[in-house]
Amino acid sequence: MRADVRLKSDKIDIMMDQKTPNMLEDLLLRDKPAKIILSLKTSKGSIYATILSRETNCTYSHTIKILDVLKDQGLVNFEKVGRIKKVKLTSDGWDVAQNLEALTKKFEQVCDKITKKTVPKKPRTKRKK
Repeated sequence: MRADVRLKSDKIDIMMDQKTPNMLEDLLLRDKPAKIILSLKTSKGSIYATILSRETNCTYSHTIKILDVLKDQGLVNFEKVGRIKKVKLTSDGWDVAQNLEALTKKFEQVCDKITKKTVPKKPRTKRKK
């Protein structure tokens, strides 16, 4: 079965029948999928897709498309109870989320160092006695 997923706002064009090594990299280094993975990690359990879409400032349909790709990659599972569908990270998804969070923190540290170097220091003025 071939499933083309086009997520226009993040410009993702993934062919699910072609499992390339960079497929997860292409997906997770985008803004919305990364936010979804991190939101799932902070929820520490199953969460509704509608809540994920609100937390990531993303439409519900876009969120579901991203979640479907993540499910196909084995990073999330859907739990359906009656009509209600919840999403939960798998153990692999949890590992990816932890690494993504560590990478995000490292990026912030590097950016902080850069901004400290580029911001000119104010010259000290002598106080009058």
